[in-house]
Amino acid sequence: MEQQVRGMILDIIATIAPDADLSNIQGDVRLRDQLDLDSMDFLDIVMELRKRYKVEVPKEDYPALATLDSCVEYLAPKLSAQVNA
Repeated sequence: MEQQVRGMILDIIATIAPDADLSNIQGDVRLRDQLDLDSMDFLDIVMELRKRYKVEVPKEDYPALATLDSCVEYLAPKLSAQVNA
């Protein structure tokens, strides 16, 4: 399931930042630093999570989406219904 959630997140990032090289993403390094994402890109990711998977991410939980690993940890329970569908 972790790999599926990771793929879902990377798919959203590929949509938000189509020129980003996602082949060498390090799980424990901030996505904004690796991909040169700005705050608007980050908000677009949050919006895509809501649009595609009906996942609401409260503002206070935004730090949980800082790295790919933390995204997976935070989103896996919320996306489990979509993964298992």
